Amino acid sequence: MARRRRIGDGLATLGGARPELLEASPGSRPRFVALGGVLLSTGGLAVVSMAFAVAMALGVWWPVALLVGLGWGFVVVNLDRMLLVGMAHDASVGRNIALAIPRLGLALVLGVVIATPLTLQVFHKEIDTEIVTMQAEAADEYRASLDTDTRFAGLPDLTQKVALEEQIVATGGAADPALVGVQADVAAKQTALDQAMATHQQLQARAQCELDGTCGTGEAGQGTAYQSAAAAADAATASVAAARTALDDARDTATEAEQRSLALAQTSLATDTAQLERLTADQDRLQAQFDAANEGSGGILLRLEALDRLSDRNSTLWAAKTMLSLLFLCVEMLPVLVKLLLNFGPPSAYDELAALRDRGDIEVEELQKQSRVDIAQAQEELLVMAEKERVDRQKQAILARRRAALASAVQQATTTAPAAAPAEAPAAGGDDSLRALWDTGPIRLARSAARTVRTATRRPGVPA
Repeated sequence: MARRRRIGDGLATLGGARPELLEASPGSRPRFVALGGVLLSTGGLAVVSMAFAVAMALGVWWPVALLVGLGWGFVVVNLDRMLLVGMAHDASVGRNIALAIPRLGLALVLGVVIATPLTLQVFHKEIDTEIVTMQAEAADEYRASLDTDTRFAGLPDLTQKVALEEQIVATGGAADPALVGVQADVAAKQTALDQAMATHQQLQARAQCELDGTCGTGEAGQGTAYQSAAAAADAATASVAAARTALDDARDTATEAEQRSLALAQTSLATDTAQLERLTADQDRLQAQFDAANEGSGGILLRLEALDRLSDRNSTLWAAKTMLSLLFLCVEMLPVLVKLLLNFGPPSAYDELAALRDRGDIEVEELQKQSRVDIAQAQEELLVMAEKERVDRQKQAILARRRAALASAVQQATTTAPAAAPAEAPAAGGDDSLRALWDTGPIRLARSAARTVRTATRRPGVPA
């Protein structure tokens, strides 16, 4: 029971209560205990939220993230308690609203900061799936941007050129598109030779047929018909020889062209292949760097973007996300709202006791202040009186020394002056002493004595 009471006292103090006033107003204790519990709840949410945020943003070890979350939770609880303590009961509605608006704004900001990591963690499975899609889209976009990059603008043409050169080398130069005309000429010469040979064979067959008598005139022997057929066959033989010679020439020309093309392709292939490999390696390197950064970019910003994309496509998820965020916001703003609503009502016994105690403290402080002022004034008066007495004693001592000096000077003057002079000297000295009674300085005293002596010595008839 005692332990529960101590816990309740701690929660009430956390909720902004003053322990000495709770003893006098026990009915207000449950309200402050509930406020303290709400503050602890918001602090707990802040701890979990910051732990998730640090883990998602930095990828640190969970104990370290939890330690950072505990520090953030302490800050949030302290801020919320400051907001509650600063909202004392006030009968003015306008002042209550004016005090509540900045506190509600701060609570709203804290609520958004706390709710965001928690919302992301609740939907982390859907977000992870969407992030994979977003990363794939980003990789494709980057690949397309590399293809259009000016550094790699000639890469497709270079790839085709290397492929053609490899084909030319593999075919011994026959695959060179520049040799199409030469190869067509060879094909035409081959066709002409084939035709000449076919004609020659037909004419030879006819001549043989005339010789055998199986065709034509039907008469065997070397007659006129046979001789005509034989002459035509001989002429065809010459045409075949000419066609064969033309074909051989065309083949020689084509072979020389293929050899030149092969040599040129072999010379260019090494350079073009090296350049192609270099450009391809640079492109692959840039793509690999982007892929590495893209795969490790699953931070809070990307997760928020993924959640927004999911919310735009799925109205159910949007509603769930909105309601969850509002829930966390309400939990964070609840202490300030409750305090504001309580201030709109009549003052409770605790509020009246607090106001009474504050006024009493002010009155006691004013009395203590007045007492300190009176004591200080009395001390100053005593110091002034003591200083006056000291100054009076110094004046008396100075006047006594001055009288003694005057008396000594008068006595010395009477011993040296005639009878008439002593009568005037004291008078002169008396006038001077009456005129300078206010001056107690030693210089004035010495000057007065010297003047008296000079007056006495300058009288006529008095020997020097």
